[in-house]
Amino acid sequence: MLLVDEVYLNEDGSATGYYNVRGDEFFLQGHFPGNPVVPGVIQCEIMAQTSCILFQDKMKDGTLPLYTGLDKVKFRGMVKPGDRIKIDITTRRERHPFYFMHGELSVDGKVCANGDFSFAIM
Repeated sequence: MLLVDEVYLNEDGSATGYYNVRGDEFFLQGHFPGNPVVPGVIQCEIMAQTSCILFQDKMKDGTLPLYTGLDKVKFRGMVKPGDRIKIDITTRRERHPFYFMHGELSVDGKVCANGDFSFAIM
């Protein structure tokens, strides 16, 4: 389930990604009938997938980045079909195999979700 259309590694070591919500995604079915909204857990997954570019060089064949935590996650606005999501990710700290990130997900300059999360590369 790929939830990122584009991802860029920025010169300052951060990452920026984009996802266009088409409206036919499986997670919109029933969430909510007649008023589709991208679920918060999917927004977190979009931030997680965007962050993988930041530690791609540390992953070897057969390794997986796995969530180890979510902290201070806030949902501040709805994401709906037709929206172009922008994702900004920064690394807070790393201690291999653990990586601690901060993400912000926005639509048209309005922050819709943000929070801290961590991964272990296993």
